[in-house]
Amino acid sequence: MGTIRILLADDHDMVRMGLKTYLSLDPGFEVIGEAANGQEVVDMLRNGEEADRPDLILMDLMMPVMNGAETTRAVMSEFPDQKIVILTSFLEDELVVECIEAGAVSYVLKTVSADELIYALQGAFRGMPVMTKDVSEALTRGIRRHMVNGDESGLTEREKEVLLLIAEGKSNKEIGEELHISIKTVKTHVSNLLMKCELEDRTQLAIYAHRKGWVKI
Repeated sequence: MGTIRILLADDHDMVRMGLKTYLSLDPGFEVIGEAANGQEVVDMLRNGEEADRPDLILMDLMMPVMNGAETTRAVMSEFPDQKIVILTSFLEDELVVECIEAGAVSYVLKTVSADELIYALQGAFRGMPVMTKDVSEALTRGIRRHMVNGDESGLTEREKEVLLLIAEGKSNKEIGEELHISIKTVKTHVSNLLMKCELEDRTQLAIYAHRKGWVKI
């Protein structure tokens, strides 16, 4: 593997300086540019020659003008082969999902060790996502929530709640007690679920929920 050419993007000068200083100590990396916000990243890619583009963009998430997720989306729409690693202090589930869906190869926390950062950069250069356990768990949670909220099956929020409880093996009585609704209302929701999902029984509903990734097996 040759030298990995990196573009740093962070709105804090000291952070960029620290990253550049550290990466310069490793002969496997070369910092070829710096940007203070996402718009500068996009402009640099648009205005530069193809041969001068970075192999990898190491970018902060929370930046003015255009944040990391927005920048990733904009870059990937014009330069789909560009590899991006998000380096941030934020671990919110939705932010992780947003950045990965936008096209970032990896999402790395600023609390990682120097060796872990180098490993993530090397992995991203090869197109291999590298994430710590907590980031991976955040991504999984975010995707599961996104699937439930973005479901196109036509289920209401209450029907989804009932479905998840069915998948957990709860009886109509237990579901009614947990959701503070009558058993008759629970039965109505179950009937609607069977009709909308085109299934025949509760077992199939539970399997449906698991296959959708809405609950852990």
